[in-house]
Order: sequence, then structure tokens, then C-alpha cells
Amino acid sequence: MKKSHPLRRIVLAGAATVSGIVLLLTLKPSSDPAAASAEGTPQGQQSVAPQGSGGVQAGNGGDQTLTGDVVKTQYGNVQVRITVSGGKITSAAAVQAPTGGRSTEVSTNSVPKLNQAATAAGSADIDAVSGATYTSGGYKKSLQSALDKAGSSAATGGGSATGGGSGGGSADASGSTGGGGAAQAKTLTGTAVTTDYGPVQVRITVTGGKITKAEAVQSPTGGRSSQISGDAVPKLNQAAVAAGTADIDAVSGATYTSGGYKESLQSALDQAGG
Repeated sequence: MKKSHPLRRIVLAGAATVSGIVLLLTLKPSSDPAAASAEGTPQGQQSVAPQGSGGVQAGNGGDQTLTGDVVKTQYGNVQVRITVSGGKITSAAAVQAPTGGRSTEVSTNSVPKLNQAATAAGSADIDAVSGATYTSGGYKKSLQSALDKAGSSAATGGGSATGGGSGGGSADASGSTGGGGAAQAKTLTGTAVTTDYGPVQVRITVTGGKITKAEAVQSPTGGRSSQISGDAVPKLNQAAVAAGTADIDAVSGATYTSGGYKESLQSALDQAGG
């Protein structure tokens, strides 16, 4: 074939083109996955912020955390925060209480007792702590305002329960008919019984027909009576819860106090239909 033949020129041009393509392929850098990962930029991934992490209610079984009003007292502000679950107070805490000088000592002593009483009673119907009258009063007012915000049965459970089986309103009704619901607690205060050494009055909490708590809201005081009451009342409270009735033994050396306690206890049980 002649060098100037058209077909020869076509063949040579095609061969040159193929050689050029092969050369380009051999010079192209290979893709290195390891090099890509070394840049610290993962492929195909996106940073997603966790959802619902800021919501207190999320996955919390309906718990409510409620803060009562700030109540001003002679010695400082008192404010209570509670957690309500299933219509019951599960925790209580004072987020403000009087401080400074003697007030700090009084608050340190009284606030834990008030917190415990609020949780046990399930209402603002709790006793003042001795020596902390103003703090106790402010605590009860703030606690009641928190319960009002909750709109729960606990807000009326304490005072209304003294009316007997139906006095607890919707709380008692739901307790008697609600399948699987927790038994509703009733707080009942017996009559004040006058003794030779002073009045005795008993308050009890009844849950599911059983006495779960008993306390003397009044007992003889002054001189020797204070010592006798301090020794006898805790024993009588314990006996009342253990027995579940007013048929308890008198405490030795506290005959009058024991007799008044039993009588007041029975009147509280009568209100409960016990």
C-alpha cells in the first residue's frame, strides 16, 4: 500500500487516537477512599440534633412540675415547687425560704419536715412546724397555689376528706371505680378530747381502708406534760398504724393522754366509716 493511500492515513490516525486515550488513562490519579476519610468529612452522613430533649413532659408518664406563688412572710419569702403524678404529690421542695441569722437555722430544720408532710398528706392541710410558724404558714399558702395550678384531686383531698366516704369528691369517686388506679388517701381529724392535763386531738391518713399515718395535732404541754407527750405520742401513733383501730394499749405513765388519744382516734375512724 502506498504511503499516500487514503486508507493508510485513516488506519494511522485511528492508532494514534487509541494510543492517546491509553496514555491519558494511565496518567489519571486513582481514587483513594482512605484519603477521603482522612479529611474528616464522612460521606453520606448528616448531623441530626436529638428531638424532644428539651421537653419535660416527653416520655414522663404525665408528671407535672408546678411552682406555687411567692408568699411574703415577716422573715422572708417562701415558695414551693411540687411534682404531681396520677393526682398525687410525689415530691415537694421549697425553692425559696427565709435565710439569714436565726432564719437560716429555722428554715433548715422546718423545710424538710414540711416537704415530707406535703408528700404524705397530698394536700396543703399540714401541721405547722414548731418554732417555724411564719415559714410554715407561707409554705402552706404556696403549696396550695401550686395544687390549684395542677387542678388535681390532691388540691381538695385533704380538707374535703373529713366529710367521710363521699367527701373526697371526684378523687374518691375515681378511686372506687378506676380500674387499676391507686387507692385514694383520706386525711381525717378526730374531735379534740379534753383531759385533766390538756386537749388531745388525732389526725389520721386512711388509704384503702387502712391507717397509713397517725399523728397528734394537739397534746398536753407545759412542764412535766411536755415530757410525757414527747414520750407517749410517738408510741401511740405507731400503735394506731399497727393496729388499724383505736383498740390500742395505753402508754405507761401517760394514762390521760392515752385515753384522750384513743377517743379522738376513734372519732376520726368513725368519719372514715372505719
